[in-house]
Amino acid sequence: MNQFNLLKGNYIAGKWRDGSSNQQMVNKNPYNDAIIANYQAASLQDLDEAYQSANHVQKEWKNTNPVIQREVFEKAVSYIEEKHESIVEIIINEIGGTRLKAEFEIGLVKNIMKEASTLPFRMDGKILPSPIDHKENRVYRVPVGVVGVISPFNFPFFLSMKSVAPALATGNGVVLKPHEHTSITGGTMIAKIFEEAGLPEGLLNVITTEISEIGDHFVAHPIPRAMSFTGSTKVGKHIGAVAGKHLKEAHLELGGNSALVVLEDADIDLAVSAAVFSRFTHQGQICMSANRLIVHEAIYQEFVDKYTAKVATLTCGDPSDPSTIIGPLINEQQVKGTVALIEKGIEEGAVPVIRGEVKGNVVEPVVFTNVTPDMSLAKEELFAPVVSIMKVKNDQEVLSYANNSLYGLSGAIHTRNVERGAELAKQMDTGMIHINDGTINDEPNVAFGGVKNSGLGRLNGDWSLDAFTTTKWISIQHKARQYPYS
Repeated sequence: MNQFNLLKGNYIAGKWRDGSSNQQMVNKNPYNDAIIANYQAASLQDLDEAYQSANHVQKEWKNTNPVIQREVFEKAVSYIEEKHESIVEIIINEIGGTRLKAEFEIGLVKNIMKEASTLPFRMDGKILPSPIDHKENRVYRVPVGVVGVISPFNFPFFLSMKSVAPALATGNGVVLKPHEHTSITGGTMIAKIFEEAGLPEGLLNVITTEISEIGDHFVAHPIPRAMSFTGSTKVGKHIGAVAGKHLKEAHLELGGNSALVVLEDADIDLAVSAAVFSRFTHQGQICMSANRLIVHEAIYQEFVDKYTAKVATLTCGDPSDPSTIIGPLINEQQVKGTVALIEKGIEEGAVPVIRGEVKGNVVEPVVFTNVTPDMSLAKEELFAPVVSIMKVKNDQEVLSYANNSLYGLSGAIHTRNVERGAELAKQMDTGMIHINDGTINDEPNVAFGGVKNSGLGRLNGDWSLDAFTTTKWISIQHKARQYPYS
């Protein structure tokens, strides 16, 4: 039995415990429905205790020597390396991730942790001049206080840590609510890692619960001053509205409908490899996944032939098999939604040149051609191994097709003329875009985030530093100031 399976569902005030709600939560393997763990959900009282604990311990943590703060993150990375195989096992069993996906995710986590370890030494300030004689202006960077983090089911280890690590490293307390289907990978495993690394007890709290149990109180609670949410656009809009009502900062990383463009002068073999990776990694359950492949008519058929040939080689099935590339979707609901989109695409005139079978929660690849921008397949986020290929005549049509989306998270352009690609990239309505690469990229020191319905704010590096801190102005009048009516 993996040690992380044995953790209680909640970690509050430095204690592992069941929630005090009457609601029972079941954590299942999405491939075979085996029960991994059962939890008592956290209640509103548990949530309040978690926030109170984070708030109390944060007051001392923010003044801790940065050398000691950095050591916590260094020890956490070492612990992750020590427990590597146990973490891989959890990612496979709880998320349905393949070993390839697990290795990829663990690498991302270690990188973001190493970046976070530098943040305690980057809490710098400024001394600014004043138009008033003999005045000194000091501007300090200080933590916001307590940060609430809500993470999704697709890359829960990384997408939790992406906010948790920098929030802690900048002197904040944190309360983390993982997705109910990934409470270990996205929540309690992270608490265990920091517990072993020596983080002060009660600074990081994890609650496992259902929204039906706590409603909007995770966001509306008076203690947290900032919220970081990764998930669907629909939920993100609601969280943003609640946060705004209570004057809290909201950092929202939401859905995507990324376009990967292949121009007529592209290296086609490279573009095919990038496009397959960008669509089918973790069954397409990545917000940056390439939903739409926009291909110039001059090389369209060659690209389609090579792309479909490569897709046909992808192995599907049991994620615990090291040869598996495509494992299960997270649950039956996601499968049903995917099948409905496939059927709708066919009704609207798209042609499935590859249409795999549905076996339990495993959806085999589906590749559509003859897709036009007005079709549902082109408009909606496809959180599954389903892809649309669209034909274009020129650069103007590339931009028209690519920008015809409510989303704007990631994208890619393949061309041998990198300056042409860069000019097109500037005109594409997306927060991130990559020339001669895939749409799935996340680097710990580079701004990450989207536009339009893909979210608000940026994380990573200096942007995480800004997200989880605020500035305080302290002025000093060194010589008596003359006031106009004194």
